[in-house]
Amino acid sequence: MGGASMKSLLMLLLSSSFFFSLVVARNQHALEEAIPNHYHNLQTTSFLPSSICTLSTKGDRKRGTLEVVHKHGPCSTFSKDMVKPLAVEDILSHDQDRVESIRSRLTITTDGKRDIRGSKATLPAKSGSTIGSGNYIVTVGLGTPKKDLSLIFDTGSDLTWTQCQPCARSCYAQQETIFAPSSSTTYSNISCSASECSGLTSATGNKPGCSASSSACIYGIQYGDQSFSVGFFAKDKLTLTSKDVINDFYFGCGQNNQGLFGGAAGLLGLGRDKLSIVSQSTREYGKVFSYCLPSRASYTGYLTFGKDRAASNAKYTPFSSSKGSSFYGLELQAIFVGGSKLAISPTVFSSSGMIIDSGTVITRLPPTAYSALSKAFRSQMTKYTLTKPLSILDTCYDFSKTTTVTIPVISMLWGGNIKVDIAAQGTLYANGIDQVCLAFAGNGDDSDIGIFGNVQQKTLGVVYDLPAGKVGFAPGGCA
Repeated sequence: MGGASMKSLLMLLLSSSFFFSLVVARNQHALEEAIPNHYHNLQTTSFLPSSICTLSTKGDRKRGTLEVVHKHGPCSTFSKDMVKPLAVEDILSHDQDRVESIRSRLTITTDGKRDIRGSKATLPAKSGSTIGSGNYIVTVGLGTPKKDLSLIFDTGSDLTWTQCQPCARSCYAQQETIFAPSSSTTYSNISCSASECSGLTSATGNKPGCSASSSACIYGIQYGDQSFSVGFFAKDKLTLTSKDVINDFYFGCGQNNQGLFGGAAGLLGLGRDKLSIVSQSTREYGKVFSYCLPSRASYTGYLTFGKDRAASNAKYTPFSSSKGSSFYGLELQAIFVGGSKLAISPTVFSSSGMIIDSGTVITRLPPTAYSALSKAFRSQMTKYTLTKPLSILDTCYDFSKTTTVTIPVISMLWGGNIKVDIAAQGTLYANGIDQVCLAFAGNGDDSDIGIFGNVQQKTLGVVYDLPAGKVGFAPGGCA
């Protein structure tokens, strides 16, 4: 072969080799882009509390959005003397009280469906101690002129109530001055004969009473640990922001209140009943609301009303229809750990059913599903040291001897083929660096109702669209 020919062949081989390397590199890059990231990398310092408040960039008060604050974090205005943080064991114990109370509100009927129990004797709303350990509060204005009140917001409750002066029997200690109806020019009691008064039965599980002296409607709501609020059923102006006002808002004005409500002035009910704020603001917001729970106690989130304010990148799954008149039911179809689908029969999820609840801390799964989840999670965490269980949490690690950890992404597949990745902050629950646990727990039986709790909802924009019968999840809803 001549020199010229040899040179041409060499140039061809070199160019072919170069072209081939380009193709391989491009294909490899495409492959890397196509494979999702199935692991979270975390600094162990992220499990430590912060003393600095970081405001969310997603919430905007001018757009009718309430700021969601962790009650025990640096963004809270609650006095440490007023609200003493509960020990982690107590929070988890109260969380179990709430789960059992929710379960008591649901029963299996003869046709195999779940529904709300009709007897007031068997319808406690939820444990007052759990409300006391509720992490997230919003501040709203009540009355004219408005009085700012910090309320625990709860998708598992319907009636909004606050303590009211003169506290005819008793009031617990709260952070703000107790609301005085006599100081509001727009306040009025509801008559016993009003249709709204009779509506209290479904909202509270108790039949309303009637004041002998004034014919005013009396509400009463009792929680699982015997905490309660009793008082006048009333209406007044509710101010969310300067541009978002609900006139003639029906609420409970508590004259006799006892329980572990943690310094909050009361509760904001976001359930599905006609007396919840969601239903009462239908004209203004069309029964659509959304929120984002912050990743840490040192961050803020948001609660907002209206479809135009919901996350635009949310993917929606339909509500399941058999979870009673107040709860928001979902259909869980599968669970993934580190990108691998767990071998769990779909009937395990369908037999239990599931609700989403802002007040339950730890997600509850059928024991068959939780066992598979825990086993798969442990198999991918073998380089870390297992440590003692933390109350209801049995898969716990000691990260004190490492600065970074890598954990598998847990994903949940909901009805409509909607796959939602749980954020790193929603996967683990810490009691210090030396005891960090998988933030899921198993129910006692596969037939017990499952609950998608607030730890797993962290950083997700969660959109409730009641007219469309669906709930949406948007990643990166807040920090």
